[in-house]
Amino acid sequence: MKMFVRCLALVAGLTVGISSHAAFAKYPDTSRRITLIVPFAAGGSNDILAHEIAQRMSQDWRLPVIVMNVVGGSGAIGAERVARSQPDGYTVLMVSSSYTINSAVTKSLPYDPDTSFAGVSLLGKAPMVLAVAKTVPASNAAELLAYVRSHPGKLNYGAVGVGSVNTMAVELLKRLGKLDIMGAPYRAGNEAVNDLIGNHLDMFVGSFPQMISLTRAHAATAIAVTGSRRSDAEPALPTLAEAGIDGYELEQWWGIVVPAKTPKEIVDVLNSELNAVMKSPDVGAFMKSEGARPTPSTPEAFDKHLHAELARWRDLVRHGP
Repeated sequence: MKMFVRCLALVAGLTVGISSHAAFAKYPDTSRRITLIVPFAAGGSNDILAHEIAQRMSQDWRLPVIVMNVVGGSGAIGAERVARSQPDGYTVLMVSSSYTINSAVTKSLPYDPDTSFAGVSLLGKAPMVLAVAKTVPASNAAELLAYVRSHPGKLNYGAVGVGSVNTMAVELLKRLGKLDIMGAPYRAGNEAVNDLIGNHLDMFVGSFPQMISLTRAHAATAIAVTGSRRSDAEPALPTLAEAGIDGYELEQWWGIVVPAKTPKEIVDVLNSELNAVMKSPDVGAFMKSEGARPTPSTPEAFDKHLHAELARWRDLVRHGP
């Protein structure tokens, strides 16, 4: 009798294993659709890149890949929706630099940024640009740093919310360079840019396309890029590290995550597709036009990146500039 029960248990276990394998083998099921949630409003970099990816995935997999903008809570509402969704690979989340920064500055979130998600792939990175108003007596990074150090507290920068990447870029600069620069609060980046052009704001760190278009129009002066290397689109601009801020590196980045309990087999299928999408010439051309570069990764590498970014911003918030 005991032998019979053991045999039944063995058969049941094999059946479950075969069924699970069959379920994974069906992914993606072309009778379903994938929802790519962007936790910010339409029109931003997250949204634009998401639509490029969704279009290519729809073509490759011959099933609908829908971009859904779920706005609110500095990205937390959209992230919560994905964290609570079925871990089956059909609801995925676009995350960016703002995800880790918001997680560091917000005390209470409706999900756990350390454990609620599994990384699928990093997608791309883009440096930001530090620019100053025409009234600031500096045309390059060396002159700006010298002026700030000889005039502590005189210059101000556009602080677009506590947890924005624009604000954290300057707070990191202040910490590493031991600089005294005052924050001027703004509700939106466009407001800060308008004041920069109007010489009512001294400096601002903004997206590469936005700031380079200003400097090429001679409306502001580009000082340096925030990335670890110079941009191919504007190679004359040095990095802040080259300008003397040792260890400075900040890039906007984008990636895809899924609920934490999503089976690895599904994560790997998604990763393979996203890597192919990001290596395609059309997506590469689009990224270049945005001052960005494709940086597809393994799920493990992206998880490591997420945790490193979380630790970095938590440290800055905890200890200040």
